[in-house]
Amino acid sequence: MCGIVGYIGKRDATPLLLEGLQRLEYRGYDSAGLVVNSPKSGALKMVKAKGRVRDLEARVPKRFAGTTGIAHTRWATHGAPSDVNSHPHLDPENKVAVVHNGIVDNAAELRAKLEADGVVFASETDTEVITHLIARSQADTLEEKVREAVKAIEGTYGIAVMHADFSDRIVVARNGSPVILGIGEKEMLVASDVAALIAHTRQVVTLDDGEMATLKADDFRTFTTSGTSTNATPETVEWEAASFDMGGHDTYMHKEISEQPDAVDRVLRGRIDDRFSTVHLGGLNLDPREARAIRRVKILGCGTSYHAGLIGASLIEGMARIPADAEPASEFRYRNPVVDPDTLYIAVSQSGETYDVLAAVQELKRKGARVLGVVNVVGSAIAREADGGVYVHAGPEVCVVSTKCFTNTVVAFALLAVHLGRIRDLSVTDGKRIIEGLRKLPAQISEVLEQEDEIKRLAAEYADAKSMMFIGRVRGYPVALEASLKLKEISYIHAEAYPASELKHGPLALIEPELPTVAIVPDDDLLEKNRAALEEIKARSGRILAVAHREQEKADHTIVVPKNEDELDPILMGIPLQLFAYHTALAMGRDIDKPRNLAKSVTVE
Repeated sequence: MCGIVGYIGKRDATPLLLEGLQRLEYRGYDSAGLVVNSPKSGALKMVKAKGRVRDLEARVPKRFAGTTGIAHTRWATHGAPSDVNSHPHLDPENKVAVVHNGIVDNAAELRAKLEADGVVFASETDTEVITHLIARSQADTLEEKVREAVKAIEGTYGIAVMHADFSDRIVVARNGSPVILGIGEKEMLVASDVAALIAHTRQVVTLDDGEMATLKADDFRTFTTSGTSTNATPETVEWEAASFDMGGHDTYMHKEISEQPDAVDRVLRGRIDDRFSTVHLGGLNLDPREARAIRRVKILGCGTSYHAGLIGASLIEGMARIPADAEPASEFRYRNPVVDPDTLYIAVSQSGETYDVLAAVQELKRKGARVLGVVNVVGSAIAREADGGVYVHAGPEVCVVSTKCFTNTVVAFALLAVHLGRIRDLSVTDGKRIIEGLRKLPAQISEVLEQEDEIKRLAAEYADAKSMMFIGRVRGYPVALEASLKLKEISYIHAEAYPASELKHGPLALIEPELPTVAIVPDDDLLEKNRAALEEIKARSGRILAVAHREQEKADHTIVVPKNEDELDPILMGIPLQLFAYHTALAMGRDIDKPRNLAKSVTVE
C-alpha cells in the first residue's frame, strides 16, 4: 500500500525521488520521507514529513544533493501518522537507512529483544526493527547484513537499504510486497510500482518472493536470500510515461472513466475467432480436454475484483454450464477450504499484487490446485504464480478507485466464458450472438458517457443523502454491489447493496423519503420482478433512481442505457453509476483520486 523509490547513478537523486513519490501518491499514504548520501563524505541526510509529498518537498533544504537515495510514502500500520514514524528509518549512528512496505509480524518480539540489549527506539513502527537488525549485524557485506535481518523477521516486506559504509550500492529484498528494478544507462532505480520508473526507463526486473538484489550505478545483481544467483533478465514495460498523465482531465478518475471505450476495444483486440464463433486466449495453458474436465469454477478477489468475479461467475455458469461462484479471497484463505482437483480456481487482482489474493493463490498451489489469474499488470506476482490466465489490458489506472479495470475485467470474464462455453455446450449461434454483443460494447459505452451532463445534474440532486440503498436482481446484484462501493469510497456517503428480492426480508424497514434507492432494472426476463420491487419502495415513499433500458414509471429519475445481450448488460449498467459516484463526490468537494484511509494496491492483510 505504501510506495518505495530508490536511485543510484550520477544525477542528483533528490528531484528524482520526489518525482517518483509524486507518481506513487495514488497508492494511498499519510506521510513521506527520503534519504540521500552526501557525495563527498558518504554520510546519510534525511528529511521526513507527515502529510503529502508537497509537504515533504517544502521541507527539503536547498542544498540536499546526493547521487544515491531512497524514499517512501507511508500508510500507517504500526504507530500513528507522524514525522517520527515516517520512513526512512535511521539507526542512532545515522549509518543505515531503511524503507519498508509490508508488516513485520514478529516485530514486538524482536523489539523486546533489542531493547533488552540496550537499543533505544525512536518510533513506534515495526520497520525500525529491521534498521537496528542491519545496523547491529557483524557481517562483512551489506548483502549479508540484510540477509541476516530478513531471515529474522516474519511477515511481508519490500525493503530498500542504504549504508554509509557501502555508499556504492542499494540492497533490496522482497517477500509478499512488490519490488521492481529499473535498468537505466549507468544508473539504476528501484520502486514498488512501475509508475515511479516509467519516466526514466522501460527496462525492468520484478523480484520474486525470497529474492534480493544489489543495485550499483552501472550494474545489478539478483540472488535469493540464501545467496544463490538468480540471473534475472530485464523485460520491457508496455506502458508509456504519458499513460500516467492526466491528459487534460481534472482528475485521474474522470480520465479513466472516459478511457473505457478504448480500453474495452483493447481487451477484445486479436482475441475473437469469427470462424468458430469463439475466442482465443493463448495464455490460459488449458487445452480443450482439460477444459472439459472442469467440474466447478471458484473465483477469488477482493473489493472491486470480487464484484467483477461475481459477474464472471454468472457468465461462466450461464455460458459454459459449469457451476461457478465467487468468494472474497481474504475469507477463503482462513476457512480451511476443500481444494478439489476438478475445480478451476481464478484469482482476480488489478495490480496482480493484492496480498490476500496472492496468499490464496500460493495456498492453492501448495495443495495442487490449477489456478488462473485475471490481472492487469504484466509480470506481476499473481501472473507469475498462476498456471495461466488472462491479461485485461486496461492500461495504467492511477485513481485509487477502479473503473476501467473493473469493466475490462468483466469483459475478460465474458471472453473466458465464451471460450469455455464453446468447448462445452455453447452453440455456434449463441457464441456468435455474444461475440457481436462484445463488439458493440465500445460504441455503447461511448453512448453512456455522452449522458454525463444529465448524470451530473442527477448526482447534485442526491448529494445531500446521508445514506443510499442499491438493489439489483441476479445479474444486476453485483452491479449494485460495485456501484454502492464506488459511492462510499469517494463520497463517504453510507451505501448498502441488496438483492432486490431481499427487500421484503428486512431492508424495507429502512425505506423513507430521506433514503434514496438506486435500482438496476435491465430489460430481461426479470423485468416485472424488478418493477414489483420499485412498487414496494414507492408504496413507502422512497425516492428511486433507476438504471434501465427504458424509462421506469415508478422511478423518480431514470438513466437509460443501450441494450446489449442479457449476459453483457451488467457491463453497460455499471458505467453511469461510476459517473454518478464521481459527480456526487465532486459536488461534495471530496479528494476523488485519493479518498481517505484507502490505498490503490493493498499489499498487507
